[in-house]
Amino acid sequence: MSQLFRTQLFDEHVKLGGKIVPFAGWEMPVQYTSVKDEVLAVRNNVGVFDVSHMGEFFIDGKDAEAFADYLVTNDILNAPMRKAIYSPLCREDGTIVDDLIVYKLATGRVMICVNASNIEKDFAWMKSKQAGFECSLTNLSNVFSLIALQGPKSFEKLRPLLTELSDMEYYSVCETFAGGAPVIIARTGYTGEDGFEIFGHHQTIKDLWQKLLMAGVTPCGLAARDVLRLEVCYPLYGHELNDDVNPYDAGLSWTVKAQKAKFIGKEVLQNKPAKYKLVKLQLDKGIPREGYHVLNANNEVIGLITSGTMSVVINKGIALARIQIDKAPKDEVFMVDIRNKLYSAQLIKKPFVTGGHK
Repeated sequence: MSQLFRTQLFDEHVKLGGKIVPFAGWEMPVQYTSVKDEVLAVRNNVGVFDVSHMGEFFIDGKDAEAFADYLVTNDILNAPMRKAIYSPLCREDGTIVDDLIVYKLATGRVMICVNASNIEKDFAWMKSKQAGFECSLTNLSNVFSLIALQGPKSFEKLRPLLTELSDMEYYSVCETFAGGAPVIIARTGYTGEDGFEIFGHHQTIKDLWQKLLMAGVTPCGLAARDVLRLEVCYPLYGHELNDDVNPYDAGLSWTVKAQKAKFIGKEVLQNKPAKYKLVKLQLDKGIPREGYHVLNANNEVIGLITSGTMSVVINKGIALARIQIDKAPKDEVFMVDIRNKLYSAQLIKKPFVTGGHK
């Protein structure tokens, strides 16, 4: 097995008694106390996650925005300055390389945050598409640490620790200072709650982490993060998204702006060739897990669970499932096979939990 990486906060997690597990090539804290306590801290108060394993790329130069716009399916050029834009990164055949967030920091300066497991793959893909654009593309993933402050009291806890922080809009970004050091602040997150993702150099983020804990913020691990994102039905690369599906298969049709003049995969994606449908399923009994079969009323397998867990908030089994469109049951009757026993699953149209983001 190859050597696992450690974030700059690794020693802090160990001091806090965090249970360390391998994740996406990194040693990361899966939990500190209990998953339930950490989930509820984020839903009701405020929690902080170390997500320094994520990757940060910078595009600088005259064509920075144009290059970013060409790379992804969502609309970067027409988004306001200081906006954060979520988007898939697709191949020419429409399949998904990764999902990411593009940040318009300033004219001619764009940052892109990518998934930890895809840093090298994404950077190589973007580099291969750079010809014809006047800009530089730099991988600064090793220079930045990143923490996510999430929960209804996030703004209240973060504001005193920064030189300046306005009550910025959801999915916007700004640059300010923490302890005299520059930081990039985005009002984004992966929990459905209000919150901020804070990018900075390693020592800056270590200092902020300590100050947030001293201010009573609850440290949270990957297990709580996964429950939180699944409760609000956010997709995860490697589960709902992968190299074999396109944005329509993954419920991300809203991110494909076919009216754009050009972007990688446009020719295929503008014809909307979806083979799958992502559905939300809720179980009164049983806990659905990734890979379990989904069946219709005739006991025919129609798809698979892509993510499943027990919801802390509603105390029921919840899942996202990828089903074949041509086998989607019109009567909306779904069953999940859990260890060779069938459990009834209710089709849910909205997220299982309504988050409190702005």
